[in-house]
Amino acid sequence: MTKRSDIIELQVDGMDCNNCAMSIQRYLERKGLEDVMVNFQTREVRYRRDDAALDAGAVKEGIRKLGYTVVEDSSDGAVAEAAGLTARQRLLICAGFTLPLLLNHFLMVAGVASPLDNGWVQLALAAPVYLVGGLHFGRSAWSGLRTGMLNMDVLIFLGATAAFVYSLIGLYWQNPQYYFFETAATIITLVLVGNWLEARAVERTTTSIGALTALKEERACVLMSSGTLVTLPVDEVRPGSRVRVNTGDRIPLDGILREGTLSVNEAMLTGESLPVEKRVGETLLGGSTVVAGQTTYEVTEAYRDGTLARIIELVKTAQRDKPELQRLADRISAIFVPVVIGISLLTFVVGWLTGYATATQALMNAIAVLLISCPCAMGLATPTAVMVGVGRLARTGMLIRGGSTVETLAGIRQMVFDKTGTLTTGELEIGSFTVVPEADSALVYRLVFELEGFSSHPIAHSVRNYLWKQEMAHPESDAYRAFAGDLTVEETPGRGLTAGDFYLGAVRGDGPEADVVLKRGDTVLAWFTLVDTVRPGAREVIRDLHEQNITTALLTGDRRAKAERVARAVGIDEVYAEQRPEQKLEQITRLSEQAPTAMVGDGINDAAALSRADLGISLGGASAAALDAAQVVLMRDELSVLVEGRRIAALTVRTIRESLFWAFSYNIVAIPLAALGYLNPMWAALFMAFSDVVVIGNAVRLKSR
Repeated sequence: MTKRSDIIELQVDGMDCNNCAMSIQRYLERKGLEDVMVNFQTREVRYRRDDAALDAGAVKEGIRKLGYTVVEDSSDGAVAEAAGLTARQRLLICAGFTLPLLLNHFLMVAGVASPLDNGWVQLALAAPVYLVGGLHFGRSAWSGLRTGMLNMDVLIFLGATAAFVYSLIGLYWQNPQYYFFETAATIITLVLVGNWLEARAVERTTTSIGALTALKEERACVLMSSGTLVTLPVDEVRPGSRVRVNTGDRIPLDGILREGTLSVNEAMLTGESLPVEKRVGETLLGGSTVVAGQTTYEVTEAYRDGTLARIIELVKTAQRDKPELQRLADRISAIFVPVVIGISLLTFVVGWLTGYATATQALMNAIAVLLISCPCAMGLATPTAVMVGVGRLARTGMLIRGGSTVETLAGIRQMVFDKTGTLTTGELEIGSFTVVPEADSALVYRLVFELEGFSSHPIAHSVRNYLWKQEMAHPESDAYRAFAGDLTVEETPGRGLTAGDFYLGAVRGDGPEADVVLKRGDTVLAWFTLVDTVRPGAREVIRDLHEQNITTALLTGDRRAKAERVARAVGIDEVYAEQRPEQKLEQITRLSEQAPTAMVGDGINDAAALSRADLGISLGGASAAALDAAQVVLMRDELSVLVEGRRIAALTVRTIRESLFWAFSYNIVAIPLAALGYLNPMWAALFMAFSDVVVIGNAVRLKSR
């Protein structure tokens, strides 16, 4: 992942749809900037710092020339608001002038005379609407033309301008049959209504980003070397600093607990609903909340490199990424506006020349074609659904690298699991402990207990815990002293422990089927096996995956007997045991060729296999390495997140397909109806205004499905 210190973020107002975002993105990419991401939902423009290309000032000026407003802080926001009308103000002004015109239109249809029948009065009411709304859409249309990105505002501006200019010609001729001032005003007002509703709906798709951003604590209480407490902005706190937190405080930065204990709520970060108990030496995540306790902890990461910032970075990146489903929609959207303009011209020319319609009716049909068309619905179908889906996955405890990853996750047909640390907890226990009949078990137990006390190996603690419950000889007894003598213990990493003639370690050469053996010279005294505890809930997860018609497999370098025992315990379909790293790669490659395959591991071992799979899923426990490397990261070490995450991914893809189907179907049906004269421009504007809302509303449904 790119370091956040290299990322420049700008807040940009004036983006109404995905086409607006594409205009800005194309402009910045043409200027040589890299990693450009523009999100119209969050009003963010982000790019990687590159002094060789445009500097920050030139970027802002370029965006302003495209017709958008760069907001850098609250004061800039105030200036921007003062310099131009807000969306709500534009809507209220246009609606106030349009309603009398619309009412007069209905009275005219009913045959009732009105003072508003006068063309000059209609012009006086329509002109402010055209100036306010027309300038708004015209500026966006012009910026699209300058970047070669014809957006929907081009169609709106052309349609409203055609109706307004045609009405001016009728006013010059003093012919009321050519007055369509109410059509021009209604077109603009209805589209503004649609934009306003769309903006309100979009806000509901961005709540996950807002919720994560709200977790940032702006200030931290730092303990200085003098012993005094100083409150500093979090961006000024450096790794190694000591920060004080109390019950109810939000932990401002990542760190390590150095004293005391804390009960911490990490629900928004990891999806874990219950408070987590933290002890000395354990990691604290910035953005989590102290439920009980108080302490001073050591900061390990600056805010920009911390877990919360990285999570927000991943979610934003994922929400911008496009699945394969959107590629076709993007290609069609790129040529949609020119095609619609061509159809509109043909509608006018063919309708008029063939006598199908009068010149006036042919023009109205052509305007209706411009207005009924809605390329934005196709552009909105994917980003809105991905925005909601990725946010919901993040709240569940699953971070997705990109929108295309959501599609891959939904299509997975095989899931391969690593064993140690994935299906099992990684905490080893004694399976069986055998002492030869010729030896005294109490003396052997005591000897192994004492030897393991000199070991730094992770399993030593488990062995001592097991033996503590057994009947052992007293270490000061004459029998034990005669048996063991004076122990001078040496540990050889990866081999075992030696003390005089005694050896405790891995089986070398011919020996019993065991993990660890105790020998005196060449004589075997005892041996024992180690059992890795199956992770709680693993069996239920495998069962749920099978119900989703997903084949499961276990891929491990461990011995076959152990692998098969774990596979039987959880219900795994296939077992690939005693696999060397290169063999694991071969197995994953072969399985991926058969069907879309995901590899689930701990994010540290088997990195190559995780990368080779169609989808690598890491049980990273929010580790920085996992956040940087994995396509999918489970923020807590619970496999149940896999099942729920895949369900949400499938729903997200289904929602995208539904919205794209609606967008394509709407345009395929609506454009011919408008061309044939079955829809007047005002109805066309109304349908177009609400087509985007339908797509966004479908995405919002993802929150509760």
